[in-house]
Amino acid sequence: MTGANKGTRTDPYDVIVVGGGPNGLSMAAALVASISDISVAVCDKKPFAVPNDARSFALAAGVSRMYETLGLWDRMTANAAPIDHMRITDSDTPDLSRPLFLSFDGDVVPGRPFAHMVPNRDLMGALLDYARDRITLIDGAEVSGFNGSGAVAELSFSSGDVLKASLVIAADSGRSKLRDLAAIGTFEHDYKQSGLVTTIAHTLPHNNTAFEHFRPAGPFASLPLSGNRSSLVWTERTDRVAAIKALSETEQARLIENETGHTLGEVTLLEPIQAFPLALRLAKKMIGPRLALIGDAAHVVHPIAGQGLNLGLADVAALAELIVGALRNGQEAGDPQMLLTYQTWRRRDTALMAGMTDGLNRLFSNDNPLLRVARDFGLGVVDRLGPIKTGLIRHAAAAGGTSPKLMRGQVI
Repeated sequence: MTGANKGTRTDPYDVIVVGGGPNGLSMAAALVASISDISVAVCDKKPFAVPNDARSFALAAGVSRMYETLGLWDRMTANAAPIDHMRITDSDTPDLSRPLFLSFDGDVVPGRPFAHMVPNRDLMGALLDYARDRITLIDGAEVSGFNGSGAVAELSFSSGDVLKASLVIAADSGRSKLRDLAAIGTFEHDYKQSGLVTTIAHTLPHNNTAFEHFRPAGPFASLPLSGNRSSLVWTERTDRVAAIKALSETEQARLIENETGHTLGEVTLLEPIQAFPLALRLAKKMIGPRLALIGDAAHVVHPIAGQGLNLGLADVAALAELIVGALRNGQEAGDPQMLLTYQTWRRRDTALMAGMTDGLNRLFSNDNPLLRVARDFGLGVVDRLGPIKTGLIRHAAAAGGTSPKLMRGQVI
């Protein structure tokens, strides 16, 4: 276990974050940007490095506001693209036509689009650049034990090292080791689907439009990147994934062209297709003694609405606001009442999003003609009811008045 920066460690820390992905680094950044004398460490079993993968994230309007407030947004946007338009279609496998049932155009709030597509490389690069001079980064740190019952929490590592903190935050993936060590169970459901992810170039412009096409096997989304490039998030039955990945790149490109309905013209793959199993996983609690769960450690939802990371970053904004408030009031970062407030605040939003994404996947990922008629009628009604559609979009964009302060562009 090695410290990647800040040669001297503060023990006990105010906060230790376990997990150096976007949620964990954003959590640490929000804390050190908001209160000058807080001591924060981020631990990860892997080295802290900019990833080399195909993923891009649709960062909602509330998230871009948060990063702007923290002074990070401009560092992330070199290859970003706004989502100015959304088009949602539905069809059965052999259908030649794809009727448009739901669309959205324009800003979710004045001057701000619904979301921006940001490559994971740029997101993580910006967070790591910010963290290196402000946060203690400790790599090679594989957690082996946790005890939150004392005056401070104790984290044990496979190296034999022990670190102490007033509060420990689990941001260590959907298979959180820290959550398991704290004996927090989960509700789980295997969708028997996989998410296929890649980046494509195409001959026709996307005009900053996100397309989501519902198919019996699951949704197929193309999301705009800078230039004539798009990020694909393609849900497929898991038993078909090996056959798709075994195709040549040319064959995969032709398959993608068919799935997009040729709306983007001729397609070229810029990245190998990666596959991730899809499941619903909700922690039965989001807190424990001197412990808080954020991001995938607390909730993994279906990517059908592209809200997984946004949901985790809402956890970040809410928990940072509460921790900073507690410290300014002379309380500890691990104050138990503050943790209860965090859980109450975030459980409702998490449950709503989990229920919505699960319900949408069940409703659309099937061949039932009666369900198809009903869902298409429902989409058409929503499309015609402006205030309802706007309200749904604003909620998904985390642009509502009940969002944490950072997501409303307010300093905490």
